[in-house]
Amino acid sequence: MKQIPQITKAVIPAAGLGTRFLPATKAQPKEMLPVVDKPAIQYVVEESVDAGLRDILVITGRGKRSIEDHFDRSFELEHYLEIKGRQDELIKVQKIAEMANLHYLRQGSPKGLGDAVSVAKDHTGDDSFAVLLADDLMDPDVGVLRSMLAKHRETGFSVIALKEVLPEEISLYGSVAISRCDFSELVKITSIVEKPSVDEAPSNFAVMGRYVFTPTIYEALKDVAPGKGGELQLTDGISKMLDVEPVYGYCFTNGRYDIGNKLDYLRATLEIALDSADIGTQFAKVLTDLAKKRGLI
Repeated sequence: MKQIPQITKAVIPAAGLGTRFLPATKAQPKEMLPVVDKPAIQYVVEESVDAGLRDILVITGRGKRSIEDHFDRSFELEHYLEIKGRQDELIKVQKIAEMANLHYLRQGSPKGLGDAVSVAKDHTGDDSFAVLLADDLMDPDVGVLRSMLAKHRETGFSVIALKEVLPEEISLYGSVAISRCDFSELVKITSIVEKPSVDEAPSNFAVMGRYVFTPTIYEALKDVAPGKGGELQLTDGISKMLDVEPVYGYCFTNGRYDIGNKLDYLRATLEIALDSADIGTQFAKVLTDLAKKRGLI
């Protein structure tokens, strides 16, 4: 059996405008919105590192400089924390800059997710790589990305995260038709369409924001024409891949937050805060008191 090289590189597209969170995102990237005490994109970078992917390319755009600043050293802040004896905070700040080898590439204009992935070719070359959408936070205990990487090494082909959603929600996602396959925990994707209507959806299995791609995706994206919204859709590239080689789906059921959605952003903040070692117990009491005051319990 051919030995499949271990993946070492990840791509995080972060060039979107974040219009669903205006006016909060007028002057700051949506990826830098705080979830408890970290910006959202830090959770995504930590997930990549935990899965063994420390070579990370972030696709940015205009107005995204604060992302680079966050993962860079801040000598003034570190000096201040050191002279004040705030060692715990100093260690946290230093670890941010040391956790991974981050590279940045600007997407000239937000032409769509397919375009954002295509510009990563010079960085990833002929190797397989992972794509993590910064809008999606994953519970680290669920281990979706780690499992997908393992399945890629088992099959040698692309693996895409899938989750079954309510029929009325499928128009928000890419939707796939699937069939059984010979690999445990995987399904074989037979077709894919971007944000279909309920009647047009091939299934209620939606594409989530984690992908493990072979370099074949780059050739497929070359032939993609602008799709919905005039953008180059990644789903259209995946559809063309299906004519060349198998693409598998890894199905999971929980542990994902869509922080591009206001309600899910709040849910992520609440659940992560409740799991926090330093404020979880006190925060649970605050929520209980609020629920009682509003007559909810």
